[in-house]
Amino acid sequence: MIDPRLWVILLPALLLLLGIGWLIGRRNSTAQAQDLLLVQERYQALQERVEELQHERMQSQQKLDQQQTLLIKLTARLKDAEATLRSERLAAAEKLQLQQETERRLSQQFENLANRIFEKNSGNFRELNQNSLDLLLTPLKEQLEGFRRQVGETHAQETAQRHSLKFELERLAELNARMTEEAAALTRALKGDSKQQGNWGEVVLARILSECGLREGHEYHTQVNIEVDKGKRYQPDVIVHLPQEKDIIIDAKVSLTAYERWYNSDDELERAVALKEHVASVRNHIRELGRKDYQQLPGVRTLDYVLMFVAVEPAFFTALEADPSLVRYGLDHNILLVSPTNLMVALRTIENLWRYERQNQNARQIAERAARLYEKLRLFVEEMQQMGGSLHKAQESYDKAMGRLVNGRGNLIAQVERFRELGVEVTKSLPEPLVERAQERDRAP
Repeated sequence: MIDPRLWVILLPALLLLLGIGWLIGRRNSTAQAQDLLLVQERYQALQERVEELQHERMQSQQKLDQQQTLLIKLTARLKDAEATLRSERLAAAEKLQLQQETERRLSQQFENLANRIFEKNSGNFRELNQNSLDLLLTPLKEQLEGFRRQVGETHAQETAQRHSLKFELERLAELNARMTEEAAALTRALKGDSKQQGNWGEVVLARILSECGLREGHEYHTQVNIEVDKGKRYQPDVIVHLPQEKDIIIDAKVSLTAYERWYNSDDELERAVALKEHVASVRNHIRELGRKDYQQLPGVRTLDYVLMFVAVEPAFFTALEADPSLVRYGLDHNILLVSPTNLMVALRTIENLWRYERQNQNARQIAERAARLYEKLRLFVEEMQQMGGSLHKAQESYDKAMGRLVNGRGNLIAQVERFRELGVEVTKSLPEPLVERAQERDRAP
């Protein structure tokens, strides 16, 4: 057994050790609780950051999907343009071959006809006055040179146009991508100024018209003032002229203020509200543009619809994706929505129509000149035939008259020469070869 006195000594020490242990354990528990709270706070902050990153990733993915969709559409349009280029090249090659074959055949026919005429009458032509012959041939030569020059100019124009068409199509996709980037940047800079947006839309439209080969004052006019009854005035942004006296009106004043807010906002609620306002803005502009009834303006021979130009490509597709019925709504009001890409395609088609119209005019001029040339050639051939007949008759008369002078016994020259032999004085004798020939035939039995 332990000595009670030892318990008296050990018990306070044991209690002291237990107290110290309890204090140390309590302090460690408090530190662990504080560390746990700090870890929880850091975990919560990291969780919020993860959610923000996921939100940003979703927005980036949406924008990437939009760009991929736009790239697919541009690739399809580029393939269509390349197919059109191939077909136009084939048609141009066939047309060039036909022109070359026609020119070769016509030249060969002219050459054969001239050779036959010259071979038949070569002996008689030497007796004609050279100046008279030049007077007949010069107009024909000038007509032939003019015809060949016209054909050559037409061929050169078509060759240059074929070479430039591929280059222009390649620039089309590049220009559209560049304009899309510039449009997005400028839309962010405009910050809702509708007047400035309208002016900028007109600048973009003017550049597209120029890039497509149309000339201001010729194939299109801008800011034309048109006055109707009661002094009311209209001023369409652009009037594009078509062959056969038709026009197309293009409006570029649609507001993109709501789209700018939708594009720059990171808040989903604000983006949803801005998107609805953007669709409503496009719809309202369609309605207001339809009320102007540009088709009824005096002096304008427009088609049954007006083109409403949305200068920012993503703004155009965003509105249609949000509300596909905008297309039908526009058609109901005789309004056709267009973006820079499909407007370029339409304007390029119009430029091709004008180019074909000019080529057709050249072809008509060539046909008219060919008809006039044929008529002159016909008259020339008739005159040559008449000349040949006259020369033949003149040759017969000449042979008959010369026969009377030198042929046969007692011919006229032989008899007259006897007068000189008998002593008749003359100032100048007859040509000696002619006299010898006449005397020889006079002595013939």
